[in-house]
Amino acid sequence: MATVSFNAIEKSFGATKVLHGISFDIEDGEFVVLVGPSGCGKSTLLRMLAGLEDITGGTVAIDGKIVNDVESKDRDIAMVFQSYALYPHMTVAENMAFSLKLRKADARVMQERVAHASKILNLDPYLKRYPRELSGGQRQRVAMGRAIVRDPKVFLFDEPLSNLDAKLRVAMRAEIKALHQRLKTTTVYVTHDQVEAMTMADRIVVMHDGRIEQMGRPLELYDHPANLFVAQFIGSPAMNVVNGMVRRGGAGAIVDMGDGLQWPLHEAPGTEGQSVAYGVRPGDLSLTSASAPGAVPGEIVVVEPTGAETELLIQAGKAQLTLVTHGRPNVRPGDQVGLAVTPGKVHVFDQQSGNRLAA
Repeated sequence: MATVSFNAIEKSFGATKVLHGISFDIEDGEFVVLVGPSGCGKSTLLRMLAGLEDITGGTVAIDGKIVNDVESKDRDIAMVFQSYALYPHMTVAENMAFSLKLRKADARVMQERVAHASKILNLDPYLKRYPRELSGGQRQRVAMGRAIVRDPKVFLFDEPLSNLDAKLRVAMRAEIKALHQRLKTTTVYVTHDQVEAMTMADRIVVMHDGRIEQMGRPLELYDHPANLFVAQFIGSPAMNVVNGMVRRGGAGAIVDMGDGLQWPLHEAPGTEGQSVAYGVRPGDLSLTSASAPGAVPGEIVVVEPTGAETELLIQAGKAQLTLVTHGRPNVRPGDQVGLAVTPGKVHVFDQQSGNRLAA
């Protein structure tokens, strides 16, 4: 296990700068997820930690030792790739032991470590098989086993579940998290899937255009997004956001959408006349009567039952909003409804800067 530190990391490809002074620390044994849209620089940052990409500026340290000029093979890290990168002519056991064989490790040590890793990952029945005889999930477990036998200080995962189907991704998410809880090895995991980030991470680093937008524990980012980008990126379905203007009166503060609709400001952030982005998560909206006091009127557009929950698409003024409710509401497209916002669950951002406004 080890600590990892990024200090003012910069990366340029020619005249194009893709990372802009990235700095943060990863604690010993922590599971940190780098998440963001394609092209945000998360995989580049991971490859710089792995020694597979040159560093334009700044330093990377593992256990307090700067490794900018240390060869990848000497950094005591193990990386699991999206493509699995298994040797097709080797059995599962041979693939897992290959890195130890290159180091000329003792045969007994190789056998013990492969046996230990295969037991952890339930690969014992497949040790004599070749990669072509395995499913996608089994191949991914072999790639993880190959990393485990090295007993590295740091595990690196580069979008390892992208090639798997939805059901298998859910199962492998749980396996990787359980593996981390068992081994307690410092782990850096890259994904563009915010659901993976929310369910797996001890801490999330949200990246956008080569910069860090926000770092924190999953529920911190969900409950208190620092800006509009984080608010709309974290959470599924995405946060509803409408633009309006703060108005204050004797009845309290509201956000006027300019289309006849007014949304309540329970905690009253923003100043009179300020242009804001008003955000509310789909689960923090509820259905009520269209004539109920304070209700925002809307019309049901689409009803999507998913079993335990129902997702509704609702037209409210000029905006289309998503509402998620438990159970099976008795509504159909075209029905007129009222929308109520859970007090204390409103997120308000400055429209120009995108930054969150404090109450």
